[in-house]
Amino acid sequence: MNDASQQPPSSPPRPAPRRAPSVVLVNTGDGKGKSTAGFGTLMRAVARGWRVCVIQFIKSGSWKVGEEDTGRKLGIDWWAIGDGFTWDSDDMDESEAVAREAWRSAKEKIASGEYRVVMLDEITYPINWGWIDEADVVEAIRERPEHVNLILTGRNAPPALIEVADTVTEMTNVRHAYDSGIKAIRGIDF
Repeated sequence: MNDASQQPPSSPPRPAPRRAPSVVLVNTGDGKGKSTAGFGTLMRAVARGWRVCVIQFIKSGSWKVGEEDTGRKLGIDWWAIGDGFTWDSDDMDESEAVAREAWRSAKEKIASGEYRVVMLDEITYPINWGWIDEADVVEAIRERPEHVNLILTGRNAPPALIEVADTVTEMTNVRHAYDSGIKAIRGIDF
């Protein structure tokens, strides 16, 4: 006979759902798939005819990534405003200024109400480095137009972001090919 934990549930696992005009999703943790999960949600939104955009805080416009190319073809407005990996930066003050400009642009896009979904890809990094004010991000989230959904990604989401989010998913790294020296693969990793 099966253990009770193996039995199918006989009652709903959650309270009766209610409708919300929008939600805030945070994908965090040290595992792979935070941005990828966000892009999957964007595909759902596009399939529903929603207007969506992506603001990337680390990837620069010079990076050629598959999701951006496909996203643009699907009508997603895309801004890769980042300055690249910090360890490749020749001028951290410039990298910080680029991140602040990305936030200024993101805040504008959120407040405009023009988009049903705004994805802030890898925003946790400049927040954690003190380049973007965490309280300002939380305020923009709270003050967003009622219909604007947000997706925020990146490792080590600050407690204030977790608190303001409706759904928080933590990706856990069990094993990553990179840890054994395997380079990122076009089509799998970017």
